[in-house]
Amino acid sequence: MSAVAATAPAQPSALMLFAAGLGTRMRPLSDSRPKPLIKVAGRALIDHALDQRGTLPLRCVANAHYRADQLAAHLQGGDVTLSREEQLLDTGGGLRAALPLLGPGPVFTLNTDAVWQGPAALPLLARHWDPARMEALLLCIPPERALGHAGQGDFLSDAQGRGRPGPGAIYTGAQILKPETLGEIDAPAFSLTEAWRRMIDRGTLYLAAYPGLWCDVGQPDSITLAEDMLAEKVPHD
Repeated sequence: MSAVAATAPAQPSALMLFAAGLGTRMRPLSDSRPKPLIKVAGRALIDHALDQRGTLPLRCVANAHYRADQLAAHLQGGDVTLSREEQLLDTGGGLRAALPLLGPGPVFTLNTDAVWQGPAALPLLARHWDPARMEALLLCIPPERALGHAGQGDFLSDAQGRGRPGPGAIYTGAQILKPETLGEIDAPAFSLTEAWRRMIDRGTLYLAAYPGLWCDVGQPDSITLAEDMLAEKVPHD
């Protein structure tokens, strides 16, 4: 075991924001700006994502590629460091490239194309995190509490909360992950699903449930859905 691994903290103290994509599903809105800067209810999507920190004091890093200078200007003066990508590395490759900025130990990762109505996502994840059993803990939501998302769901879980692919809960884009598994993958650009497959085989990928509402803002039509949800025009328990 390396010295870094031996001294790595058990609890996450850093957040990786995925903000480098081309936003093709958001065209024409993304023709002139990166998707994380598209506004919902008057605020950029990346600012809605940062709200999910709650009161956690996290070291924050966002990857950037498409129109990266716009993202840098928006974040200037704040507490988010940019990890610029000369070429798109996807979620796994982007996270691995940002590890020197994030520091050792498990990290939160968060997509920047969703809006939430309910408790802050990352403190909720932290309360369910058990580093003795878990390599990853994914925050998921039942389909009936998800807006703007097509499909039959992403994950099923067993009685202990271990996840496996299947038509069940929808992954919200928020997780805690131990990054060591990224070193098992040779490709420079790859999706985090490659790491998840290995964790599923080892029985170390777990799911936690989000109790509020969530909207996938992946295309222009979803903006109105998200704004109605934030204005509490969407009925829920």
